[in-house]
Amino acid sequence: MKKRAENNAKSLAQLLTPIDPKASLAQRNLQLIALLDWVRGDSQSVEAAAGRVNELVSMAEQSPVLRERLQRWWQAIVESVDITMLLADFGFAQRTSMFSELAERLRHKLLPNNPDTIDASELFMASLHSEFDARWLGALDEDLINRLSLVLTPEHELTDGATRWKHALADAITYCAGNILATGFAPELRLRMTEEMRDAQPFHALISDAESLRVEVLHPLRTTNRLDATVARLRERLDACRNAANSVYTHFEDNGISVGLVFRIRQLRARILRVRELLECLLSPKPAVAATRLMARLVSVSRERRSLKALFTANSSLLAAKVAERNAETGSHYITRTPSEYFAMVAKAAGGGLVMAFTTLIKFWLYTFAFSAFWSGFWAGVNYAASFVLVQLLHFTVATKQPAMTAPAMAAKLKDIESEGSEEAFVDEVTHLVRSQVAAILGNVLIVFPAVLGITLLLARLFGHSTISEKEAQHVIDSLKPWGGSLLFAAFTGVLLFSSSIFAGWVENWFVLHRLDAAIHYNPRITRTIGAARAARIARFLRNNLSGLAANISLGFMLGLVPVIAAFFGLGLDVRHVTLSTGQMAAAASALGPEVLHMSAFWWSMATLPFIGALNVLVSFYLAFLLALRAQNVTGVERSRIARALRRRIFHSPLSFFAPSRTNV
Repeated sequence: MKKRAENNAKSLAQLLTPIDPKASLAQRNLQLIALLDWVRGDSQSVEAAAGRVNELVSMAEQSPVLRERLQRWWQAIVESVDITMLLADFGFAQRTSMFSELAERLRHKLLPNNPDTIDASELFMASLHSEFDARWLGALDEDLINRLSLVLTPEHELTDGATRWKHALADAITYCAGNILATGFAPELRLRMTEEMRDAQPFHALISDAESLRVEVLHPLRTTNRLDATVARLRERLDACRNAANSVYTHFEDNGISVGLVFRIRQLRARILRVRELLECLLSPKPAVAATRLMARLVSVSRERRSLKALFTANSSLLAAKVAERNAETGSHYITRTPSEYFAMVAKAAGGGLVMAFTTLIKFWLYTFAFSAFWSGFWAGVNYAASFVLVQLLHFTVATKQPAMTAPAMAAKLKDIESEGSEEAFVDEVTHLVRSQVAAILGNVLIVFPAVLGITLLLARLFGHSTISEKEAQHVIDSLKPWGGSLLFAAFTGVLLFSSSIFAGWVENWFVLHRLDAAIHYNPRITRTIGAARAARIARFLRNNLSGLAANISLGFMLGLVPVIAAFFGLGLDVRHVTLSTGQMAAAASALGPEVLHMSAFWWSMATLPFIGALNVLVSFYLAFLLALRAQNVTGVERSRIARALRRRIFHSPLSFFAPSRTNV
């Protein structure tokens, strides 16, 4: 231990020897970085780091010459960098574009730091760059912090009431207030505030209140009453600004979500919190301690500011909110809760199965044209998209499209997860969803198989040959065997189903956000061309059906084109949709005749179909549910509670997931 202390003292002496207030800007900054590296040590012990700070302070206290040199060196550093920007702007994104922000963070990660800078933020990130720095700064006790302040601060600064630190804090508060004001006056935010908040004009006097605080702090008059009143007024103004910004979320619920605007609101709220932190630091009776604690918090901000994971997490959260809120509105229509709704879903799914029977036959017919790979996939996509749209317009349903839409509707139930009985209510909703899927899959599959079988037998009698050749039929059976990649392709199809719901949510949100229904309804050019009544009908139709149209068309083209594109890159991916696969099996059975019943491969492929349906549903539902949980900011603890509630329901009432109870009304 004694030898280690001697080594520390020796290395510290070597670090302090070249310290020179007259050194160049880059050299002074490098000396600061090296000194903090020495304090950090091996980043294993917070107590050891605090001990090294104490050792530095003790050495300076024992040597007036060293102390005077450190003070002039520190003053040279402070005077050469703009600390106001560090206090006011550090941690806030300068760009609202994710890709621009990504490029900025990659620059900080991949390119070397430049010590020749007057930017206090760059110097701060180069000097204090790890979470360990926040820990050892937070571990410094009040006595050590005060001693360190005395070592680094000249006596005239200590006796001057309006110190450089107070000036920097007051400037930072004014700078933050200006940014808050600019955001609050932005048209896209102001127009979405509630009328009550706009009339209150919370942002108008913010700069005036910040300037009043500056005057009272830097030029204290008579008593503290004026300062107390000024501080209270500024805090009330900040609360009013925050409430005005929060009122925009009410507009989002009915008029769509703008990711860029939500980002700006979050930045505004974070700046309001920063002003509060700066205010607490400015008014603290222990300024050195408050400054140290503020620096420790900024270290954590620094790590997040450079983190790619934090960037993707924040943006995915915004996108989740954008998509999930729109899908939640649409998805609730697909959940059945009563026996009558359950059997109505079976009937709708039966209609969807009938349409998909013709879709299957058209797909085989398209093979006869021998298109190139791309055009084969394109026309297959047109076939799927047209069929899905027809199912929607006839108010039928295709089972596997539902989970990605219904998961956000269920996650909306989690907004009040803290309230009593919320877990059971959510589990009830999961039960309703699973039953709805069972009903929809049964309706699809039980109709599409006999429908395709009957149509192909009728066509064979009319034209004298089967709809597909025996070779094609054998290929269909072989491709659906469980060991042929079908289960992997079924899971991949679940990803495509989820992707279609994402696209649908984005399109509907874009349509609602820009109020295109009102534009179509009232635009003079459109109403002159097609008439006011027809324009109103089109606007109403698009508002009610655009999400479904976007989901159906995008899913159709993904099912047709993604396998072709994957084959081009040699990925070997294919799609397996349970309803289409069931129809293909029926066509194969029709082509091979009664002998197919004696083929083991046929029964293996038939046995694969339930697993294809399960994977289609589970993968798309799971991805959509994760997205919705992120949108609702559900914590890991809350997710564990939900999982336990689901396990209890599965154990005590497993049949409730498959058939409706007579008591459900």
